[in-house]
Amino acid sequence: MNTFQLSCFMAVAEYLNFTQAAEKLHVTHPAVSQQIQSLEKELNVKLFQRTTRSVKLTEEGKAFLHDAEQIVAISERAKKRFDGALLGPGKLLSVGCSNFPCLFSLSEALKRLRAECPDVHPRLQVIPFQHIYRILEEGDLDVVFGFKEPASMKTAANYRELQKVRLVAICPQGHPLSARSSVALEQLRKERLVLYAPARAHISIARIQGELMGEKALSELYFCESAEAVTVMVHAGFGVSVMPESFIPDSLDIPRIPIQDAEPVSFGAYYQSVQGKPELKALIRCVKECLGAAVSCPDGPPHRKGSVFPEGSEG
Repeated sequence: MNTFQLSCFMAVAEYLNFTQAAEKLHVTHPAVSQQIQSLEKELNVKLFQRTTRSVKLTEEGKAFLHDAEQIVAISERAKKRFDGALLGPGKLLSVGCSNFPCLFSLSEALKRLRAECPDVHPRLQVIPFQHIYRILEEGDLDVVFGFKEPASMKTAANYRELQKVRLVAICPQGHPLSARSSVALEQLRKERLVLYAPARAHISIARIQGELMGEKALSELYFCESAEAVTVMVHAGFGVSVMPESFIPDSLDIPRIPIQDAEPVSFGAYYQSVQGKPELKALIRCVKECLGAAVSCPDGPPHRKGSVFPEGSEG
């Protein structure tokens, strides 16, 4: 079944005349007859009653007419969608993150980008970090936003730091640690721990988790597959955890305590090139501006949200 067959059927159903239908479609009478016969054979029904004097729709033909109209309309709509090269060069922008907190952090930047580049078509994807940089190198992503990977991870992509994010301890409301202005890792060793599954943790988090776990019994450890799961478990009172402060939802009232002996982690953009990609260049700038607007003083209250260290002015 194809759209030309359906167009022939609809034209004959409209005129109840094969010659007039052929004229409308700018084809020959035999061509229309052949398409109708082929369609009837495929459907295994007679669509028309034909005599030397008249053509009438059968009951099966009447039932099929609506289906034919819908199929042709969908086909025409699909073709019109791409008329005039809807997505011009450079307008499609493929953005990757390895987790949802990173993706959510781009919301305000994308709003700014839409105002600056109304024709841009972002395609947002969350891809496991084991694969995301290979996909970037293959050209199926324009940019990856995330924390800087260790030098041992070989990638041909460029990296641009957009902010420094401090690592904080999080705990349930009312926990003794929640009243502290800062905490040392040694003080966290005594606590039950909610941890990222090792394969999911960034190297800076994995290193701290390894120090904290020590010889703890398995019953004192809760492993989670995502930052969202870690935060929920901590909020529910199962233990404390360590994570980048930007991973904690602003809507969740949970204490964030700076860790005295933990270096902030670098957050930025991996990309092949911004040459000839003004939308990508604009997005990276918008992300930097929005993250900078969320910066608060690292010496401020321990529960302040969005606490990050700025990189400095953009060059």
